[in-house]
Amino acid sequence: MSEASLRSDRVYVMDRGYAKFALFRAILDAKSSFVCRIRDNSVFDSIETRSLSEAAIQAGITQDAVVCFSGNQAARAGMDQPMRVVKVTCTPHRNTNPKTGRGGPQQGDTLLIATDILDVPAEVIALIYKHRWAIETFFRFFKHVLGCQHLISHAANGIEIQVFLGMIACLLIALWTGKKPTLRTYEMICHYFTGLADEEELLAHIEKLA
Repeated sequence: MSEASLRSDRVYVMDRGYAKFALFRAILDAKSSFVCRIRDNSVFDSIETRSLSEAAIQAGITQDAVVCFSGNQAARAGMDQPMRVVKVTCTPHRNTNPKTGRGGPQQGDTLLIATDILDVPAEVIALIYKHRWAIETFFRFFKHVLGCQHLISHAANGIEIQVFLGMIACLLIALWTGKKPTLRTYEMICHYFTGLADEEELLAHIEKLA
């Protein structure tokens, strides 16, 4: 995310890779707000611990606090104003096969979400971050199931055409098979159109989906 592209009256929702005080400061200076997951080892001092409503508890919130981030002034990039940290329980995905998947820190059982928004319920902050992952899930499906891992064109019209074609293909597969498209179904259809599989093999695959 480029600081030059920031606009006013927005809420920027980010994962922990964007958890940088300089970016937080730039968002606030642009008259916008942020909701960002921060690292589990983030250091801050609690100023106020807020009571949790029944809705917040039901949403998995275990802590809602107004805090002041610690560290030297240079690292905090002038972030001296109170912020809010909401702790949410989660069900982490565990990679049971060490030979597959990407590296990175192991996901814990809680998420720390930092925001400058102090006047909305904690469960709403958690919900804002959760909706971000709906976008992540869509793009993972778009890239890995529909095979759109690379852009055919970098022009706006070209990207738009590729996205619509992928969505149309997804809907056609769903209408034809009556099932949610999977990578194997996508591959089988590709094999059929390229001559690597015949119609009987394709129909047999679709029958197995039922």
